[in-house]
Amino acid sequence: MANVRLIKNRIKSAKNIAQITKAMEMVSASKMRKAQQQATAGKLYAQKIRDMVHSLASRTDISNHPLLRTSLKETKKHLVIVISTNKGLCGGLNITLFRAMMKEYPSFDNLEFVSLGKKGTNFITQMHTVLKADFSDKIPFVDSVPALTQLLTEAFLAGAVGSVDIVYNEFVSALKQIPRKKTLLPLTLTGLAESATGPEFLIEPSVSEVFESLLPHYLENQVRDAVIQADASEHSARMVAMRNATDNALSFMEELTLVYNKARQEKITYEISDMVTARLATE
Repeated sequence: MANVRLIKNRIKSAKNIAQITKAMEMVSASKMRKAQQQATAGKLYAQKIRDMVHSLASRTDISNHPLLRTSLKETKKHLVIVISTNKGLCGGLNITLFRAMMKEYPSFDNLEFVSLGKKGTNFITQMHTVLKADFSDKIPFVDSVPALTQLLTEAFLAGAVGSVDIVYNEFVSALKQIPRKKTLLPLTLTGLAESATGPEFLIEPSVSEVFESLLPHYLENQVRDAVIQADASEHSARMVAMRNATDNALSFMEELTLVYNKARQEKITYEISDMVTARLATE
């Protein structure tokens, strides 16, 4: 006969787990909506700065701009920014990202890494490769965007790296996140500058000076967009994972409740049987 008290304790534990995972699901859903609002709010600005950069690029000589040079891309080290998560309980989000990254970079010999997220830091450390900087301790990650942009820009302009890539999870929907790799430096405006259209207007002090001042903001905007996308992906993945955990805990509770009722009924049956046997023995 099953231990009724043990089964009852297991039901209580499953109920506590379901309450915790349900609370975590609600918190992740709230954070996901906030991240989506941030991404939506920044779309107009991102589109305007993109249009402006392309418009200015069509009106000035961009061939010699330091952020657009490609001569060092094949000869220098390459910097890769990895945006993961600080915490787990988000399904296979990080594992899928790391697998995609290993497929994209079969060899880490010529790579240097910058990490946003302790999961990515641990992965890079285990791969015994160069971790140039770690911004995992600054929460939220979006606060690290200016410092991160300055770091990668200075490394590229100094010739320490030939290119800069960023690897992150792109938010598609609450049920779908896709690993993405985007090349940040050297900036590529080919084919887009020619298609940029807009009214003609005077620019002071000059088109080239405004273009040069605008490019760092354009670069920072791309980094910020990747961070926000990764943030929304994390919270949506955790929301789904916690929802599945809650459903599994509730299902386990139902199974345990059936076992508990059966064990309790067996116990009652045995007690009645003992009482009848004892009564018959006294007659």
